[in-house]
Amino acid sequence: MDVQLLTYLFVGGSFALYIGIAIWSRAASTKEFYIAGGGVSPLANGAATAADWMSAASFISMAGIIAYSGYDASVYLMGWTGGYVLLAMLLAPYLRKFGKFTVPDFVGDRYYSSTARTVAVICVLFVSFTYVAGQMRGTGIVFARFLEVDVNVGVIIGMAVVFFYAVLGGMKGITYTQVAQYCVLIFAYLVPAVFLSIMMTGHILPQTGFGATLLDSAGNDTGVYLLNKLDQVVTDLGFGTYTDGTKSTIDVFFITAALMCGTAGLPHVIVRFFTVPKVRDARVSAGWALFFIALLYTTAPAVGAFARTNLIDTVNETAYQELPEWFYNWENSGLIAWVDKNDDGLVQMRAGNPFAGAPSYAGANDDPAARGTYGERLLNNAPTENDGEVYIDRDIIVLANPEIGNLPAWVIALVAAGGIAAALSTAAGLLLVISAAISHDLLKKTLMPNISEKQELLAARLSAVVAICIAGYFGVNPPGFVAQVVAFAFGLAAASFFPVIIMGIFYKRMNKEGAISGMVVGLAFTFAYIVYFKFISPELNTAEHWWLGVSPEGIGTLGMILNFAVAFTVSRFTPPPPEHIQHIVEDIRVPRGAGAAVDH
Repeated sequence: MDVQLLTYLFVGGSFALYIGIAIWSRAASTKEFYIAGGGVSPLANGAATAADWMSAASFISMAGIIAYSGYDASVYLMGWTGGYVLLAMLLAPYLRKFGKFTVPDFVGDRYYSSTARTVAVICVLFVSFTYVAGQMRGTGIVFARFLEVDVNVGVIIGMAVVFFYAVLGGMKGITYTQVAQYCVLIFAYLVPAVFLSIMMTGHILPQTGFGATLLDSAGNDTGVYLLNKLDQVVTDLGFGTYTDGTKSTIDVFFITAALMCGTAGLPHVIVRFFTVPKVRDARVSAGWALFFIALLYTTAPAVGAFARTNLIDTVNETAYQELPEWFYNWENSGLIAWVDKNDDGLVQMRAGNPFAGAPSYAGANDDPAARGTYGERLLNNAPTENDGEVYIDRDIIVLANPEIGNLPAWVIALVAAGGIAAALSTAAGLLLVISAAISHDLLKKTLMPNISEKQELLAARLSAVVAICIAGYFGVNPPGFVAQVVAFAFGLAAASFFPVIIMGIFYKRMNKEGAISGMVVGLAFTFAYIVYFKFISPELNTAEHWWLGVSPEGIGTLGMILNFAVAFTVSRFTPPPPEHIQHIVEDIRVPRGAGAAVDH
């Protein structure tokens, strides 16, 4: 059975499973729509949280960054895993005891202000739409290659699937769908990693194969360590050493901190801890989620190293006509391109700036006039002299990895299903957060407090529909590659939510004036910095032009510091919060009576 048919079977089967679960567990009330009725077991919630959190950035893009950036990509591993520990220890149990559906709900009640709630809703929309853009883009990339459609068509297909089970099932449907999606995505990630580890190093575990010596074609130990070979090969090609970093220490610190605190402030992850019955269950489910997450994150460095090694061995110094079939397949999807700069017919992976955006081909795939001397696809946007000969979209590394390694067809199809599961699971969680912020926090709690539960549920579903359309637009027109877009979302979350949640739990004197001003300053500063360097003046997006040497990916940390400083200062010069609010703050930190959340 060929790859195409297997892919249709695997992806179609997974879609049928997700939609079936959504129909079985469809939400009948706002409580089921927002928090799955609050009755999910810790184990199931841990798997759902892991799927919700391990997005297309984790599954598709992170290993691609590791493959190309090497040591510099460690900020993603440290930031995203460290942030989850921060969330589990500092925030989740206390927010669960507070007993509110959403982050804006917590902000609105803790800071006794509809204005604070509205500002929090705006922050949720900024963070969630930025984040969901990466997920829809990831879905489009998977469909582009494996279903042989345009990336934009793939985004639309993903929108349709998410629409069905998110709008129909709400959090209840999404939770059990995400349990299934976690099983699919982790199996799809680990199976090819184990295959490649055995083939290349003889180690079953990719985590140990990452630091092992390579085998030759006969299966004999060469005595050459994988990372040593990779260092030598990329250096010979003119790239930086794989195991050395190029980022400054301050930028590494700021990016890692932004990812950590952004993780702890992500609204779609925080809301998961309201779906379990008790506060203790929130802690247990956090532990399970961390275990499930670790399975993928400890494997990612090995996947990146295996992919980069195999890619260079397979493609570099190979005649275009003799390239393996996978190269042509990805070339047809517009995510790989080659320009012969020295007219020798050989594909040479030398150092240079990437193309300005994705390749724009001169004609259709079957148009002979759009082919060069050696049969290569001709480009409208040919690279400059300073660019390399080969363009490879780093978001395809994990998806192409099984093909590059010549693994069985069923493994390739499995990875396609896993990539879609990763993107759709997080997209659904984000869209639900967006719809809840609009229907529950903006309408029910602020603008239209007298609407019925039935009207609120309808508003939530309509909000999800609008959110899906906007998310699809951002998926078609993304502001960067998947992991980079997600890093921006984490920075916005760190700059807006993390300080007001932390101070709302641990600082009784924190009042509404401080919270509102802190969120506004942190979000505005971070958003403006990212927009300036990524959209207004991208030519200035270099270390010498960054403020204090901090990149747009790390600026969320500085925004967070400003948020803390402004919030603390303003709160000291304005009236303290009411007595009953201070008692609530004391109560949520006391274990006594923590068996059930209290709706204050």
